[in-house]
Amino acid sequence: MSTCQRNKGSLINDFPSDYTVVDIETTGLSPHKCEIIEISALKVRGDKIVDTFSSLIKPSRPVSSFITNLTGITNDMVNAAPDIKSVLPEFLTFAGKDFILGHNVNFDINFIYDNLKKYFMKDFTNNFIDTMHLSRKYCDLRRHNLKSLAEHYNISLDGHHRALNDCNITFNVYQNIKKDAASRLNIGE
Repeated sequence: MSTCQRNKGSLINDFPSDYTVVDIETTGLSPHKCEIIEISALKVRGDKIVDTFSSLIKPSRPVSSFITNLTGITNDMVNAAPDIKSVLPEFLTFAGKDFILGHNVNFDINFIYDNLKKYFMKDFTNNFIDTMHLSRKYCDLRRHNLKSLAEHYNISLDGHHRALNDCNITFNVYQNIKKDAASRLNIGE
């Protein structure tokens, strides 16, 4: 996939109330060389979390000590986990055709897309909302990473760098940016 253009969804500059929050943990930064070791998602309807999906994923190579130190995910934790080919269909069923919400969400989408293409010859075409993009538009901050936004909005960072915890942090960041944007634009909530 390194030279092919991805046929993925589009960035949405809106504030829907129905969407699926997604976060992954990986063995590194490159979707071409690294693997997903955890994927989590929150189904949101009317700005309320109504369902949760989360799975560890067994990689083909050991998890490095750097990734274990960052995420807390150990080789023992993923050894008995299902492989990506088993988890992706379940994740796709969970996400359906929803907007995908995430922080720096292109990272997550590119990994999901490349794995779908590799194992199932399918594109991941859900449109997406990026809280990092929204924060740059609506938040006057020096840094727009998830940690900075969580601190700005007084959101707990407990369990940061675990996929389900990061989904919850992202959900709360999105709700706060949505409120800020509404008050800035004098739009009723």
